[in-house]
Amino acid sequence: MLISRRNFLKSTATLLPAFASLPMVFRRAVASSMLESSSYSSPYQNRTLIIIQMAGGNDGLNTVIPYTDSKYYDHRSYLAVSDEDVLDLNGELGLHPVLGKMKLLWDQGLLAVVQGVGYENQSYSHFESMHIWQTADNKGKLEEGWLGRYFESLKGMEDNIFQGLAVGKLMPYECSNLNAPIPVVSSIDKYRLEGSTQQRSEALLKLYSSSPLGAPYGVLLDNTIEAVYKSSEALQTADKNYQSDIQYPETSLSKSLKVLAEAIIGDLGVRVGHVKIGGFDTHSDQIVEQPALLQEMSEAIYAFYEDLKAAGRDQDVLIMTWSEFGRRVKSNGSGGTDHGAAAPMFLIGSPVVGGIYGENPNLRNLDKDNLRFTTDFRSVYSTVLEEWLGAAPEAILGGQRFEHIPFLAKV
Repeated sequence: MLISRRNFLKSTATLLPAFASLPMVFRRAVASSMLESSSYSSPYQNRTLIIIQMAGGNDGLNTVIPYTDSKYYDHRSYLAVSDEDVLDLNGELGLHPVLGKMKLLWDQGLLAVVQGVGYENQSYSHFESMHIWQTADNKGKLEEGWLGRYFESLKGMEDNIFQGLAVGKLMPYECSNLNAPIPVVSSIDKYRLEGSTQQRSEALLKLYSSSPLGAPYGVLLDNTIEAVYKSSEALQTADKNYQSDIQYPETSLSKSLKVLAEAIIGDLGVRVGHVKIGGFDTHSDQIVEQPALLQEMSEAIYAFYEDLKAAGRDQDVLIMTWSEFGRRVKSNGSGGTDHGAAAPMFLIGSPVVGGIYGENPNLRNLDKDNLRFTTDFRSVYSTVLEEWLGAAPEAILGGQRFEHIPFLAKV
């Protein structure tokens, strides 16, 4: 008798609360135990992609600053960063002065800046634009996350529960896929089965008794519970064995990246890790709020990289940032900037060929006070999928082919 993942999840949904705080891995185990052989096996088994979402729409012009362009100061007035304070990159562009740790990575050739990233027919809605970035589709044809489609394409996925690992409270939409859900961990301490043995046994018996006679739910449930315990134990063991002299800042992003560092260094097989830092929707008080967020991100990334380097794993990890849109070129009347269009992306790590990629912002050719996009964000995705993860980008990006950008070292 065949049973669908959807029907199984639906039939057990009312009983799952009895498991007390069953980790997100439950859904992954259910799906994985029923997953048929898929179409792809990566040749790069030890590589990891780390996604850092800068939620809210980061102001790219005050992140990578065209400080030699007088138009920048004309448009930005009091929000403009003084050319004396900018951290110079190439004589034309510079980083915001709070990005000192990122500048250290640049000086080591570990930072690539992709300029003018966006898409045609820009949406200025947070929800819609995030959905476009998360599905890799601005035509409304694809629903599941682009990384979710990547997870589903992997052969042997059922053998490794940690192919993907998101640190936070909710599943990132770009990682979503009904057939290949990934664990979502708010903290290592909380990623475990809670409740007494008796409570868990009673819940399991209820699930068994709810199964139609002859349905193969027994094996499915056994595999699920076994996967829950094994994955929880694996993460706890990685945490116990983790040793590092690197001092992470006491910030939310640093703590999230440290969880990923422990999983990577502990050889849990993480192919993609996801973290988020929010607050970039700076309609007001940007001169205070954005620098604080940029500094938190910069220092967290640097500590994470140094941790991986000390463990000899820096060559295996690529970090990529994204934000749903940039900000308007002109500052508003409330001490901030409004929703805009194109903005830079960062690629960071030992696999990176450091430098500036794409066209610099043209402040003399605006589109309704917005920077015109010159690099399709899916070109970045496509490059990372094929050249870093070893995946077939057309199959994951809706059958389309996008130009690759040479920000990765050839191996």
